[in-house]
Amino acid sequence: MSNRIKDQASAMAEPIVEEMGLELVDVEYKKEGKHWFLKVYIDGENGVDIEDCGNVSEKLSEALDHENLIQGAYYLDVSSPGAERPLKTKKDLHRAVGKHVYVTTYEAVDGEKAFEGTLSDFDEERLAIETTEKQKTITHHVPYDKVAKARLAIQF
Repeated sequence: MSNRIKDQASAMAEPIVEEMGLELVDVEYKKEGKHWFLKVYIDGENGVDIEDCGNVSEKLSEALDHENLIQGAYYLDVSSPGAERPLKTKKDLHRAVGKHVYVTTYEAVDGEKAFEGTLSDFDEERLAIETTEKQKTITHHVPYDKVAKARLAIQF
């Protein structure tokens, strides 16, 4: 049921967010403690601010109430995905080329299941991630279909 709500909420949020010149990054519907949360993550070319989040929240709340999508109490949370935003689509990965990323895989690639480094290339079929080990740069070629999760990473 939560996947159905997530999918329908995504479909409702997409046109609202796009109309405002923003991008829908992700939608989650999950229980935390005793409460249900519908979390909507948005971003823009220059980031988003509290006003953007408030405007999306207001319009989406009206649409959700009108459609009566969610039975029972829940909290609607519209926010930025943060500095370590998830990279969920091929479009996200293309935009992340040249940036520092953290990627985990379903199975080992080059003997590893986690890679943190610069995404130097993405050709739709594999990611090229440059890592530095003992002052030597190594390029790992990770097949796209083996990626479990990918996100931007803050480099210290």
